Amino acid sequence: MDTQSLQAFLAVAETQSFSRAAEQLYLTQPAVSKRIATLESQVSTRLFDRIGRRISLTEAGHLLLPQAKRILAAVEDSRRALANLSGQVGGRLTLATSHHIGLHRLPPILKHYTQHHPEVELDLHFLDSEFAYQGVQDGTLELAVVTLAPHPIEQLHVVKLWRDRLCFVCAPDHPLAQAPELTLETLCQYKCVLPGAMTFTRTLIEQRFAEAGLTLPVSMATNYLETLKMMCSVGLGWSLLPEGMVDSELVELSIDTAPIHRPLGYLVHTNRTLSNAARKMIDALEATMEKTA
Repeated sequence: MDTQSLQAFLAVAETQSFSRAAEQLYLTQPAVSKRIATLESQVSTRLFDRIGRRISLTEAGHLLLPQAKRILAAVEDSRRALANLSGQVGGRLTLATSHHIGLHRLPPILKHYTQHHPEVELDLHFLDSEFAYQGVQDGTLELAVVTLAPHPIEQLHVVKLWRDRLCFVCAPDHPLAQAPELTLETLCQYKCVLPGAMTFTRTLIEQRFAEAGLTLPVSMATNYLETLKMMCSVGLGWSLLPEGMVDSELVELSIDTAPIHRPLGYLVHTNRTLSNAARKMIDALEATMEKTA
Protein backbone atom coordinates (compact mmCIF):
# COMPACT_ATOMS: atom_id res chain seq x y z
CA MET A 1 0.00 0.00 0.00
CA ASP A 2 1.40 3.40 -0.97
CA THR A 3 0.69 6.57 0.97
CA GLN A 4 -0.98 8.34 -1.98
CA SER A 5 -3.63 5.61 -2.22
CA LEU A 6 -4.19 5.76 1.54
CA GLN A 7 -4.55 9.55 1.40
CA ALA A 8 -7.16 9.18 -1.34
CA PHE A 9 -8.95 6.53 0.72
CA LEU A 10 -9.10 8.82 3.78
CA ALA A 11 -10.29 11.78 1.72
CA VAL A 12 -13.14 9.81 0.15
CA ALA A 13 -14.08 8.28 3.52
CA GLU A 14 -14.22 11.72 5.18
CA THR A 15 -16.03 13.58 2.39
CA GLN A 16 -18.16 10.62 1.19
CA SER A 17 -17.57 11.95 -2.29
CA PHE A 18 -14.96 11.27 -5.00
CA SER A 19 -15.36 14.78 -6.41
CA ARG A 20 -14.94 16.52 -3.04
CA ALA A 21 -11.99 14.25 -2.23
CA ALA A 22 -10.40 15.26 -5.55
CA GLU A 23 -10.83 18.95 -4.67
CA GLN A 24 -9.33 18.36 -1.22
CA LEU A 25 -6.29 16.58 -2.71
CA TYR A 26 -5.94 18.94 -5.71
CA LEU A 27 -6.40 16.02 -8.10
CA THR A 28 -8.82 15.10 -10.84
CA GLN A 29 -11.69 12.77 -9.98
CA PRO A 30 -10.38 10.01 -12.30
CA ALA A 31 -7.02 10.17 -10.50
CA VAL A 32 -8.73 9.62 -7.14
CA SER A 33 -10.82 6.78 -8.55
CA LYS A 34 -7.65 5.15 -9.92
CA ARG A 35 -5.92 5.34 -6.54
CA ILE A 36 -8.93 3.78 -4.79
CA ALA A 37 -9.06 1.02 -7.43
CA THR A 38 -5.34 0.36 -6.91
CA LEU A 39 -5.82 0.13 -3.15
CA GLU A 40 -8.82 -2.19 -3.49
CA SER A 41 -6.74 -4.38 -5.79
CA GLN A 42 -3.88 -4.48 -3.28
CA VAL A 43 -6.12 -5.54 -0.38
CA SER A 44 -8.26 -7.78 -2.62
CA THR A 45 -11.58 -6.40 -1.39
CA ARG A 46 -14.01 -3.57 -2.04
CA LEU A 47 -13.60 -0.63 0.35
CA PHE A 48 -16.56 1.52 -0.73
CA ASP A 49 -20.15 0.79 -1.69
CA ARG A 50 -21.36 3.02 -4.51
CA ILE A 51 -25.16 3.19 -4.58
CA GLY A 52 -26.31 5.95 -6.91
CA ARG A 53 -24.52 9.08 -5.75
CA ARG A 54 -24.07 7.76 -2.23
CA ILE A 55 -20.61 6.60 -1.15
CA SER A 56 -20.19 4.59 2.04
CA LEU A 57 -17.51 2.41 3.60
CA THR A 58 -17.85 -1.35 3.44
CA GLU A 59 -17.04 -3.45 6.49
CA ALA A 60 -13.48 -3.83 5.15
CA GLY A 61 -13.31 -0.05 4.66
CA HIS A 62 -14.33 0.57 8.27
CA LEU A 63 -11.62 -1.87 9.37
CA LEU A 64 -8.95 -0.18 7.27
CA LEU A 65 -9.86 3.40 8.25
CA PRO A 66 -8.12 3.61 11.67
CA GLN A 67 -5.14 1.64 10.34
CA ALA A 68 -4.75 4.04 7.42
CA LYS A 69 -4.81 7.02 9.76
CA ARG A 70 -2.10 5.45 11.92
CA ILE A 71 0.08 4.58 8.92
CA LEU A 72 -0.09 8.08 7.46
CA ALA A 73 0.48 9.66 10.88
CA ALA A 74 3.59 7.49 11.37
CA VAL A 75 4.93 8.45 7.93
CA GLU A 76 4.33 12.14 8.60
CA ASP A 77 5.90 11.82 12.04
CA SER A 78 9.02 10.30 10.49
CA ARG A 79 9.21 13.10 7.92
CA ARG A 80 9.01 15.72 10.67
CA ALA A 81 11.69 14.00 12.74
CA LEU A 82 14.05 13.92 9.75
CA ALA A 83 13.27 17.51 8.74
CA ASN A 84 13.92 18.67 12.30
CA LEU A 85 17.52 17.44 12.07
CA SER A 86 18.34 20.26 9.68
CA GLY A 87 17.28 22.85 12.24
CA GLN A 88 15.35 24.77 9.59
CA VAL A 89 11.97 26.26 10.42
CA GLY A 90 9.67 25.76 7.46
CA GLY A 91 7.02 23.54 5.96
CA ARG A 92 3.35 23.43 6.87
CA LEU A 93 2.04 24.07 10.38
CA THR A 94 -1.56 22.89 10.82
CA LEU A 95 -2.95 25.03 13.63
CA ALA A 96 -6.48 25.41 14.98
CA THR A 97 -7.93 28.12 17.17
CA SER A 98 -11.34 29.20 18.37
CA HIS A 99 -12.96 32.24 16.76
CA HIS A 100 -12.67 34.33 19.92
CA ILE A 101 -8.99 33.57 20.53
CA GLY A 102 -8.26 34.01 16.84
CA LEU A 103 -9.78 37.49 16.92
CA HIS A 104 -8.68 38.73 20.34
CA ARG A 105 -5.50 36.88 21.36
CA LEU A 106 -3.63 35.51 18.35
CA PRO A 107 -3.24 38.41 15.87
CA PRO A 108 -0.06 39.96 17.41
CA ILE A 109 1.42 36.48 17.97
CA LEU A 110 0.75 35.42 14.37
CA LYS A 111 2.13 38.70 13.03
CA HIS A 112 5.38 38.27 14.97
CA TYR A 113 5.62 34.60 14.00
CA THR A 114 5.11 35.11 10.26
CA GLN A 115 7.62 37.97 10.22
CA HIS A 116 10.31 35.83 11.87
CA HIS A 117 9.50 32.55 10.11
CA PRO A 118 8.41 33.42 6.56
CA GLU A 119 9.22 29.91 5.29
CA VAL A 120 6.39 28.40 7.36
CA GLU A 121 3.09 27.80 5.57
CA LEU A 122 0.37 28.38 8.16
CA ASP A 123 -2.66 26.13 7.68
CA LEU A 124 -5.01 27.93 10.09
CA HIS A 125 -8.40 26.46 11.02
CA PHE A 126 -11.12 28.25 13.02
CA LEU A 127 -12.93 25.59 15.04
CA ASP A 128 -14.95 25.21 18.20
CA SER A 129 -12.58 24.20 20.99
CA GLU A 130 -14.19 20.77 21.32
CA PHE A 131 -13.57 19.97 17.63
CA ALA A 132 -10.01 21.27 17.88
CA TYR A 133 -9.37 18.81 20.73
CA GLN A 134 -10.64 16.00 18.49
CA GLY A 135 -8.39 17.15 15.65
CA VAL A 136 -5.28 17.02 17.83
CA GLN A 137 -6.33 13.61 19.17
CA ASP A 138 -6.80 12.06 15.72
CA GLY A 139 -3.67 13.68 14.27
CA THR A 140 -5.24 16.02 11.71
CA LEU A 141 -4.01 19.04 13.72
CA GLU A 142 -0.48 19.52 15.04
CA LEU A 143 -1.38 22.28 17.49
CA ALA A 144 -4.52 23.94 18.85
CA VAL A 145 -4.96 27.19 20.80
CA VAL A 146 -8.39 27.07 22.43
CA THR A 147 -10.52 27.13 25.57
CA LEU A 148 -9.21 24.24 27.67
CA ALA A 149 -11.31 21.28 28.73
CA PRO A 150 -12.36 21.15 32.39
CA HIS A 151 -10.67 17.75 32.86
CA PRO A 152 -7.38 16.24 31.58
CA ILE A 153 -7.60 14.09 28.45
CA GLU A 154 -5.29 11.13 27.93
CA GLN A 155 -2.47 11.54 25.37
CA LEU A 156 -2.81 15.31 25.22
CA HIS A 157 -0.22 17.73 26.58
CA VAL A 158 -2.08 20.88 27.65
CA VAL A 159 -0.54 24.19 28.74
CA LYS A 160 -2.60 27.03 30.21
CA LEU A 161 -1.50 30.42 28.86
CA TRP A 162 -4.23 32.88 29.78
CA ARG A 163 -7.53 33.06 31.58
CA ASP A 164 -10.70 34.97 30.74
CA ARG A 165 -12.84 36.39 33.53
CA LEU A 166 -16.42 35.81 32.49
CA CYS A 167 -18.64 38.79 33.32
CA PHE A 168 -22.38 38.65 33.98
CA VAL A 169 -23.89 41.18 31.56
CA CYS A 170 -27.21 42.43 30.19
CA ALA A 171 -28.54 45.24 28.01
CA PRO A 172 -28.75 48.74 29.59
CA ASP A 173 -32.56 48.64 29.45
CA HIS A 174 -32.89 45.10 30.86
CA PRO A 175 -34.78 44.82 34.20
CA LEU A 176 -31.61 43.50 35.87
CA ALA A 177 -29.48 46.48 34.81
CA GLN A 178 -30.43 48.74 37.74
CA ALA A 179 -30.06 46.17 40.53
CA PRO A 180 -27.22 47.02 42.98
CA GLU A 181 -26.33 43.35 43.66
CA LEU A 182 -27.92 40.13 42.54
CA THR A 183 -27.83 36.46 43.47
CA LEU A 184 -27.61 33.47 41.14
CA GLU A 185 -31.14 32.60 42.20
CA THR A 186 -32.43 36.00 41.09
CA LEU A 187 -30.71 35.62 37.72
CA CYS A 188 -32.55 32.35 37.15
CA GLN A 189 -35.83 34.25 37.15
CA TYR A 190 -34.85 35.79 33.79
CA LYS A 191 -34.00 34.19 30.46
CA CYS A 192 -30.36 33.96 29.44
CA VAL A 193 -28.41 33.47 26.19
CA LEU A 194 -25.33 31.28 26.54
CA PRO A 195 -22.71 29.28 24.62
CA GLY A 196 -23.82 25.93 23.18
CA ALA A 197 -24.66 23.09 25.57
CA MET A 198 -21.65 20.94 24.63
CA THR A 199 -19.00 23.65 24.90
CA PHE A 200 -16.33 23.81 27.60
CA THR A 201 -17.42 27.36 28.51
CA ARG A 202 -21.06 26.32 28.98
CA THR A 203 -19.95 23.39 31.16
CA LEU A 204 -18.02 25.81 33.37
CA ILE A 205 -21.04 28.10 33.75
CA GLU A 206 -23.49 25.28 34.41
CA GLN A 207 -21.23 23.86 37.07
CA ARG A 208 -21.39 27.10 39.08
CA PHE A 209 -25.20 27.16 38.99
CA ALA A 210 -25.49 23.42 39.68
CA GLU A 211 -23.37 23.86 42.82
CA ALA A 212 -26.08 26.25 44.03
CA GLY A 213 -28.82 23.77 43.08
CA LEU A 214 -30.01 25.93 40.19
CA THR A 215 -30.94 25.24 36.58
CA LEU A 216 -30.16 27.84 33.93
CA PRO A 217 -33.17 29.28 32.02
CA VAL A 218 -31.50 29.26 28.60
CA SER A 219 -33.67 30.70 25.83
CA MET A 220 -31.08 30.66 23.04
CA ALA A 221 -27.53 29.38 22.54
CA THR A 222 -24.72 29.87 20.04
CA ASN A 223 -21.03 29.01 20.00
CA TYR A 224 -20.02 32.46 18.69
CA LEU A 225 -19.36 34.92 21.50
CA GLU A 226 -19.74 37.93 19.20
CA THR A 227 -23.25 36.72 18.36
CA LEU A 228 -23.99 36.22 22.06
CA LYS A 229 -22.92 39.79 22.70
CA MET A 230 -25.31 41.06 20.03
CA MET A 231 -28.24 39.01 21.38
CA CYS A 232 -27.55 40.19 24.90
CA SER A 233 -27.16 43.85 23.89
CA VAL A 234 -30.59 43.92 22.19
CA GLY A 235 -32.28 42.56 25.31
CA LEU A 236 -32.81 38.89 24.48
CA GLY A 237 -31.43 37.85 27.85
CA TRP A 238 -28.52 38.17 30.26
CA SER A 239 -25.27 36.36 29.49
CA LEU A 240 -21.67 35.76 30.51
CA LEU A 241 -18.93 37.15 28.28
CA PRO A 242 -15.14 37.60 28.53
CA GLU A 243 -14.17 40.82 30.27
CA GLY A 244 -12.54 42.21 27.12
CA MET A 245 -15.87 42.14 25.26
CA VAL A 246 -17.79 44.29 27.76
CA ASP A 247 -18.35 47.80 26.42
CA SER A 248 -20.96 50.58 26.44
CA GLU A 249 -23.54 48.31 24.77
CA LEU A 250 -23.65 46.16 27.91
CA VAL A 251 -23.99 46.57 31.66
CA GLU A 252 -21.86 44.38 33.90
CA LEU A 253 -23.93 42.95 36.74
CA SER A 254 -22.74 42.62 40.31
CA ILE A 255 -23.43 39.02 41.38
CA ASP A 256 -22.98 37.54 44.84
CA THR A 257 -20.65 34.72 43.69
CA ALA A 258 -16.94 34.14 43.16
CA PRO A 259 -15.51 35.22 39.77
CA ILE A 260 -15.75 32.64 36.99
CA HIS A 261 -12.60 32.22 34.90
CA ARG A 262 -12.16 30.03 31.84
CA PRO A 263 -8.65 28.73 31.00
CA LEU A 264 -7.17 29.33 27.54
CA GLY A 265 -4.07 27.64 26.21
CA TYR A 266 -2.54 25.25 23.70
CA LEU A 267 -2.48 21.49 23.31
CA VAL A 268 -0.47 18.93 21.35
CA HIS A 269 -0.49 15.14 21.18
CA THR A 270 2.05 13.53 23.52
CA ASN A 271 2.95 10.85 20.94
CA ARG A 272 3.55 13.26 18.07
CA THR A 273 6.97 14.51 17.01
CA LEU A 274 6.53 18.26 16.74
CA SER A 275 7.93 20.10 13.74
CA ASN A 276 10.41 22.91 14.25
CA ALA A 277 7.63 25.23 13.06
CA ALA A 278 5.34 24.01 15.86
CA ARG A 279 8.10 24.36 18.46
CA LYS A 280 8.71 27.96 17.43
CA MET A 281 4.98 28.68 17.61
CA ILE A 282 4.89 27.23 21.12
CA ASP A 283 7.81 29.49 22.08
CA ALA A 284 5.86 32.49 20.77
CA LEU A 285 2.73 31.44 22.67
CA GLU A 286 4.56 30.82 25.94
CA ALA A 287 6.22 34.22 25.70
CA THR A 288 2.74 35.72 26.22
CA MET A 289 1.79 33.52 29.18
CA GLU A 290 0.06 35.44 31.96
CA LYS A 291 1.49 35.04 35.47
CA THR A 292 -2.03 34.60 36.84
CA ALA A 293 -2.86 31.83 34.35
